[in-house]
Amino acid sequence: MIKAVIFDLDGVIVSTDDCHYCAWKKMADEEGVYFDRKINNRLRGVSRMASLDIVLERAEKEYSESEKQALAERKNNYYKDLICELTPNDILPGALKVLENLKENGIKIAIGSSSKNTPIILKQIGLDNFFDAVSDGNNITHSKPNPEVFLKAAEMLKIAPLDCMIVEDADAGIEAGKRAGMKTLSVQGAKGADYEMHSLEDIDFFNRLLKQIA
Repeated sequence: MIKAVIFDLDGVIVSTDDCHYCAWKKMADEEGVYFDRKINNRLRGVSRMASLDIVLERAEKEYSESEKQALAERKNNYYKDLICELTPNDILPGALKVLENLKENGIKIAIGSSSKNTPIILKQIGLDNFFDAVSDGNNITHSKPNPEVFLKAAEMLKIAPLDCMIVEDADAGIEAGKRAGMKTLSVQGAKGADYEMHSLEDIDFFNRLLKQIA
């Protein structure tokens, strides 16, 4: 039975897509590298350094590892400036209601995000003390599709992976959940999940699903 639900943060609880896009775009423009929203979509669920490699595919020069680290840090600084403007109003439709329903029914909730900025985002949207556990880029060494972030969340909750379900909006996250041995729920069109829904706004569907797999 499902004893815990582990949520990806970006794209599931809150959307920072525009923040990411604007930060990458600013950095890319400064370097004279072409970047658009189509390329940005390839970065969903991908680690910062892997994302940088994708961004630099069209670069006309080779970058050393130290130069790449500096570029990633510059982009992250731009991104942090933008996410500091987030508020509770940026929580995605239905997300808070789903979280509250899970709590009311005794089901543990956790965050499983590859982002090192997870604490900042949670604080900005008023959910920094809301979850039973937070596993993020600050306590893992491997990003999704590696299952580490979800397995650590389950360990923090002291619940077996088999009794957990993850909620993801990225293909890499769905793969990570499957590799962790957890049930997988896709939102926003992520592929390969055990179950699919368009968004957490469909609360009735979510509750029926939990009863179905209880």
